[in-house]
Amino acid sequence: MALTLCVLASGSAANCIYVASGATRILIDAGLSAAETGRRLREIGADLAAVDAICVTHEHRDHCAGLGVLHRRHGMALYANSATIEAIEIDAKRRDLPWQVFTTGSAFQIRDLRIDPFSVPHDSYDPVGFVVTAAPARLGIVTDMGMATALIRERLKPCRAIVVECNHDPGLLNISHRPWALKQRIAGSQGHLANEQTGELIASIAGPHLQAVFLAHLSAECNRPALAVKTVQDVLRHNGLTHVAVRLTYADRVSEVVRIE
Repeated sequence: MALTLCVLASGSAANCIYVASGATRILIDAGLSAAETGRRLREIGADLAAVDAICVTHEHRDHCAGLGVLHRRHGMALYANSATIEAIEIDAKRRDLPWQVFTTGSAFQIRDLRIDPFSVPHDSYDPVGFVVTAAPARLGIVTDMGMATALIRERLKPCRAIVVECNHDPGLLNISHRPWALKQRIAGSQGHLANEQTGELIASIAGPHLQAVFLAHLSAECNRPALAVKTVQDVLRHNGLTHVAVRLTYADRVSEVVRIE
């Protein structure tokens, strides 16, 4: 079975990823408005009304701002762990969303998709990445993390495609106008990955089966798309991994659509 992947939005403003198998369509995160989510899905020939579920990585607004409207208008199931649900409910001051609760570290099923949530280091309550499987196709998604742990490497290693954070260039971060405390948080172990860290992570898990890597959550102020791609490609080339296609994601438009065999 194959998976179809498109990153509808990625960045500090909004994050949303579309994944489809033969029978199932899901969103990973819902940071876009319902109207914009629908518009971007139509661009790739998909239908918002056909989405079965939304799986949430963590409670930050750029990952969950559209949840309530999407559920009310289209009735898709909502999946998150209990800490993320509690944080969303406190922030939004609402407890009327009918959540499906998963446990971090325990796989669950959405029709023909197996979803494996795993813990990642980030400054939120219980953030997760996901491995989505429609055997034999396997996709890894880790969009916000401060460091690449052994667990993250273990989960991503069998994947044929990954969406992975590539947030900033350290030099650009240092000269940015952001407060020093924020710079420290971004660069810390609970913050966000730098370009070279992302390249090293990919190099450590890439085998001949890895088809494509999407660089996600690029900072508009502290990164440059061409710089991010070059840095990651240089690390991969140094490790003899030139077969891995490195692709970008965008804040203002959809990514390339790929089919994961």
